[in-house]
Amino acid sequence: MIEPAARRSDLGLVLLTAGWVAVLIVTGWQPYDRATWWMEVAPALIVLPVLWATRHRFTLTHLALSLIFVHGLVLMVGGAYTYARVPIGYDVQHLLGLGRNPYDRFGHLMQGLVPAIVLRELLIRLGGLRPGRLVTMLVLACCLAVSASYELIEFGAAMALGQGADEFLGTQGDPWDTQWDMLMCVFGAVVALATLSHVHNRQLGRP
Repeated sequence: MIEPAARRSDLGLVLLTAGWVAVLIVTGWQPYDRATWWMEVAPALIVLPVLWATRHRFTLTHLALSLIFVHGLVLMVGGAYTYARVPIGYDVQHLLGLGRNPYDRFGHLMQGLVPAIVLRELLIRLGGLRPGRLVTMLVLACCLAVSASYELIEFGAAMALGQGADEFLGTQGDPWDTQWDMLMCVFGAVVALATLSHVHNRQLGRP
């Protein structure tokens, strides 16, 4: 007999899948650069079958699943326009008087904010750790490692593709783009832990 939590998880995954497929079709119809679109949406294409394969053995909380859904949308929009050309980023740039389109910074903030909750859930439920300082430090360290790994992937893409990797990198002429990306990732993780831990604990059934 399927438990209610599993039914809710399946429904959540159905909605996530339907939403992602719809946005993938829209963003992939005529992206600015096809190769960049594939590279940017690749994480979502990898995560989706993993979520389905593990849905009964490891039912994610509603919070974690919702954040994963939003992160996927961020990746797909960035892939459609390239991060340096996302229209809403231009609006924010003009509104705040910034020197570059900040959508890439937002994308890296999400790279820390979303994995922070997912990693926290793994450490507490599978690792048997109690919510507290140790979990917080481990999550921050893991998020920084994820960010550093992604920067190495970008480095590999740049070396392999040469000038063809410019749209994927999205540095916008900033020599410190890698450092800023990693900083935004850690900042996103800090924001997630500071603002969402209590909600997450309730959904995990932890005091």
